[in-house]
Amino acid sequence: MNYLRSTPALAIHDLRKSYGDLHALRGVTFCLERGERLAFLGPNGAGKTTLIRCLAGLTRADHGEIHLGGKPLKSVEARKHLGFVPQEIALYRDLSTRQNMLAFGRFYGLRRSELRNRLDWALQWTGLGERADDLVGTFSGGMQRRVNLACGVMHAPQILLLDEPTVGVDPQSRQRIFTMLDELSESGTSILLTTHHLDEAEERSDRIVILDQGQVVADGSIEALVKQSVGTQRWVRLRIDRPLTAPLRVGAAADAALIGTTGEDRISTRIDDVSTHLPGLIELVRRRGYGIADVQVEAPSLHHVFLHLTGYELRD
Repeated sequence: MNYLRSTPALAIHDLRKSYGDLHALRGVTFCLERGERLAFLGPNGAGKTTLIRCLAGLTRADHGEIHLGGKPLKSVEARKHLGFVPQEIALYRDLSTRQNMLAFGRFYGLRRSELRNRLDWALQWTGLGERADDLVGTFSGGMQRRVNLACGVMHAPQILLLDEPTVGVDPQSRQRIFTMLDELSESGTSILLTTHHLDEAEERSDRIVILDQGQVVADGSIEALVKQSVGTQRWVRLRIDRPLTAPLRVGAAADAALIGTTGEDRISTRIDDVSTHLPGLIELVRRRGYGIADVQVEAPSLHHVFLHLTGYELRD
């Protein structure tokens, strides 16, 4: 089926969902393009899990449209191209790795040679071939998540939904999971994931969508979101050798900017060009008789964008 050639892999328009007086989704609209890796972010309670459940067909939206490759979500043909891996481990703990993969493969309608081929691929992809006959209940959390991920893609979906795929795993397992996802992406799978890890979103996605209070508040590449929300200036922080005895300002008298206040031993400001403006700032501080104990330069990042747009730190 070639439905992804001319249409978005996933298109959501004006999606709304309420639970009594709680409005979980308030007109969410965005697209996932073919082969794209999209990270979906938001504070706790923003509506991320509700959205994923609506997309996975586990929750019915009150209003709006969801299309997979141009076909309504309720279409049986469209659902064949959708994979879903929930945040909770969804495995049979008293079955082996192989038995779990076979069970999910049959659930997705795979038979005989196709099922055998996908099982061989999944064992190799997860790196768990030698543990194929071990009970998954004996595995570490990271290993279980790898099996969980494989079970969700046994039918080779064109679109994969992931809800916090690395929650609670160690750094080594986390890296392994994203290596697996990189392989899927390189093969053309469109991936939408929710995550609390901003570094995952920055390093592993082509685009970011930020949800807050049930609404999309940002949609674009990291570079575009930084430019639109917090700007591209660098943060500069200087730690001086003793507290300031008087306020320190930089610039002409009429528009001088305060960069340090009396009694503090830290000075902070934002500059456009580090190589041009930082030396002058350091020289100004030294002329006032202060020594420089430490210099920190920080580029605007997804963390600053998220905090600016939602007012929250993103935490597990």
